[in-house]
Amino acid sequence: MKFKVMTFNLRVDSPTDHDNAWSNRADKVAEMIVKHDPIIFGIQEGLYYMLTDLDERLYGYHWFGQGRDGGNNGEFSAIFYKKDVVSLIEEGQFWLSENPYEPGSKSWGTACPRVCTWGHFTFEQESEKEFSFYNTHLDHISQEAREKGIQMIWDKIKAHRQQKKRTVFLTGDLNAPPENNVIKFLKDKEEMVDSYSILTSKVGSTFHGFSGGTKGHPIDYIFVTKDVHLQNTIVDRSKVNGGFPSDHYPVILFAERQKG
Repeated sequence: MKFKVMTFNLRVDSPTDHDNAWSNRADKVAEMIVKHDPIIFGIQEGLYYMLTDLDERLYGYHWFGQGRDGGNNGEFSAIFYKKDVVSLIEEGQFWLSENPYEPGSKSWGTACPRVCTWGHFTFEQESEKEFSFYNTHLDHISQEAREKGIQMIWDKIKAHRQQKKRTVFLTGDLNAPPENNVIKFLKDKEEMVDSYSILTSKVGSTFHGFSGGTKGHPIDYIFVTKDVHLQNTIVDRSKVNGGFPSDHYPVILFAERQKG
């Protein structure tokens, strides 16, 4: 079974962005997602009304998650999935802090609350085939918060895989270049592989500040367990109707679930 997954930092709605405010980008973001048609994707920096705007524009998707300040408040790291392709069987969210189930909690010098949203899924046509999807947005200021946050996420993944050894996808804006300890930590895990690892050319930037270009390094990633066959990974740097959908480029993984 061939399919695509995506990670996409939407850029939070900010009036200081002027022409790049959300009201001018909602259609562009939706068009970019429809273009790639992922069965599941994680977003970052989505406010509740941004997500409901996408819900109205994306036929066939459901989404879940909480704002980082609790409930519908603050930025979401939500997960969207195609309801006719996969079914959600369990979901959850925790805060990357010393109090992981306290909404809005912060630790380790983080600039703002950070969360990880997760779900366990089955494929509609093969209900015995399950996978887990984790989506996050690590802190942009504190390296300690990034390192301890990714350790918390990994501990949750391990705990879930002890219960049932599902395929795992981890998406997110990790705010870390490839040489950062956060990325080295994930690459050191025997079970996981970086979706960029199959590329023969330099990845280039995934954050561009609405300026475009490739100069720089990625900070947006998709990691998967090795039971998934990676066919291709792309960073889509194209404009939509003359403008960029976000200040980040979406990252799309083309994959195939291995038999067995």
